[in-house]
Amino acid sequence: MKDETLLIHLNEERSGHSGPVVPPIHQSSLFTFPQWDDIDEAFDDPANSHIYTRGNNPSVNLVEEKIAKLCGGEKAKMFASGMGAISAAIMNCVKSGDHIVTVDGIYGPANNFISKYLHEKANITSTFIDGTDISNFKNAIKKNTSLIYLESPTSATFKLQDIEEVCKIAKKHNIKVIIDNTWATPLFQKPLRLGVDLEVHSCSKYISGHSDVISGVVIGKEDILNSISLNESALLGSSMSPIESSLILRSLRTLPLRVKGHQENTSKVIDFLKESPKINKIFHPLTNQQNILYNKQMSGFTGLLSLELATTNLDEIKGFVNNLKYFKLGVSWGGFESLVYAPAISYLKELTTDQFESMGISLGTIRLSVGLENTEDLISDLEQALDVIK
Repeated sequence: MKDETLLIHLNEERSGHSGPVVPPIHQSSLFTFPQWDDIDEAFDDPANSHIYTRGNNPSVNLVEEKIAKLCGGEKAKMFASGMGAISAAIMNCVKSGDHIVTVDGIYGPANNFISKYLHEKANITSTFIDGTDISNFKNAIKKNTSLIYLESPTSATFKLQDIEEVCKIAKKHNIKVIIDNTWATPLFQKPLRLGVDLEVHSCSKYISGHSDVISGVVIGKEDILNSISLNESALLGSSMSPIESSLILRSLRTLPLRVKGHQENTSKVIDFLKESPKINKIFHPLTNQQNILYNKQMSGFTGLLSLELATTNLDEIKGFVNNLKYFKLGVSWGGFESLVYAPAISYLKELTTDQFESMGISLGTIRLSVGLENTEDLISDLEQALDVIK
């Protein structure tokens, strides 16, 4: 099946339960068994048995099966948040005293988790590098490096890493590779086929796409996912609920159509921004110098981008944000609605000044999430908001 078809038909048994086109929600905390031997057998394989919803639930499993197939993985595990998925994947690959290589500009909480939390709790050190230069990965590897963590493109400046080449380096040193693939979605980039061990997504973004679900997912080989299920998932308890899984299942039906809409709108918005003298720079794979790499490992783009206003005047920067009508001020992205956010608001609270500056962004860096509204309305909104910049 092609991606669009599997999202509607894969593993959906419609012959039972009076043949509903939408599967029933298994809103149950536990599952019972006819006899002693039946539950005893289930406990022999808890990672794949329905015993207690903290471990497995049929409604959650259906979504996991679809996402795993979509990504080209053997198995997937849903979590109650994107950070639940990210932290579980990372913790499965490291132990006390290990070293992590990652790239500048990754998602702020993931940066904090790697650079601060793991260092303080488990003496795990980290090195942040410019991931656009493959030699930086080779030079950053130490004897105790156990993980390379990628985010391509990165959250703030949308820089790409050569996923296939990084994985080749990692395999030579027996190092695991994780990638946050939320921005591209599994439709536009399939990192597992390029050698990545684990792929993570914040399903709160495009996979859900309706700004009504918080969720994350990890995808990879069955043995690693079984380990995550029995350890990081079961013991830390970041479990996905059946009802929210049903909402994600709903969203998967329209994912291909939605991301194409985001792509079309974003292309037009970028064309407008390129012509504005009040914009110094646009951060997006369409506008950087990595076109060859983009064409090598991606088949499309989505609606999150950043721009640098041609002013350092804080009143003008705030005025631009406050004057927007259709771009609502909010922290997330990937939903149907257009959003605006200034990374400096939270990054300077989450990261040190050195970390913030190393990401290549400034006070005038503004993040836009282009939604599914009429493009002419969005461009008109940006145009009138830019009028505050003199």
